[in-house]
Amino acid sequence: MKTAIMSAMYEELNRITKQMNISRKTKIGNRTYYEGEFCGQEVVVVFSHWGKVAAALTATTLITRFGVEKIIFTGVAGGISPDLRIGDIVVSRNLYQHDMDSSPIFPRYEIPLLKNNHIETPETEIDKAFNIIKDFINEDFSRNFPAEELERFHITKPQVIVGDIASGDEFVSETSGTRQRIINDLPTVLCVEMEGAAVAQVCHDFDIPFVVIRIISDSANDDAHIDFPRFIENIASIYSEKIVEKLLF
Repeated sequence: MKTAIMSAMYEELNRITKQMNISRKTKIGNRTYYEGEFCGQEVVVVFSHWGKVAAALTATTLITRFGVEKIIFTGVAGGISPDLRIGDIVVSRNLYQHDMDSSPIFPRYEIPLLKNNHIETPETEIDKAFNIIKDFINEDFSRNFPAEELERFHITKPQVIVGDIASGDEFVSETSGTRQRIINDLPTVLCVEMEGAAVAQVCHDFDIPFVVIRIISDSANDDAHIDFPRFIENIASIYSEKIVEKLLF
């Protein structure tokens, strides 16, 4: 099976591209698609750039030009559930577009013509990702990270939770009011980001299995002050590498 590995930022995937056996690089639409092998599996690795349009363009290219049979999207997200902490991992179940509003023609959040307000992750992909990540956390989590970085971000034993994710072309904060609106209108949503639901919709239309895996980097509020570049480089990129490695092995 040819698997695509996507992320919104290059830094989240650079550890994978450095270790994979690259057979070809192809530039399409200002993106570089890395084809080759990782953990003995055929993969295409690409960073999509930020936002739903960029993610949808990238996912469509992966399916129509590269013939991928599954898409794994990994990267960071802001947690809005009070149960989430920095370093926790959310495996997607239902993906919503929190900025979708075609009312009064369609109800708010409903995806036009799909008659639904979310896309469901295939159950087999949920189960596989959850079990593999749970084993990773339980067996050998801390040995993969610099101890001082785990201490800096107060990460001890992260949670792995299967739950709903909301995507939108907006940086969510309390000041904007978006965070509270999502909590009120979409109460099952655990975290927010800018790409996953767009990838899910493309995969739905092409009948391609997918899963979105998000590492919590902040609490999507005005108090979320962390060294974001450092978190990406020393925490999130390692998460992505190790989780994808175990998913493909």
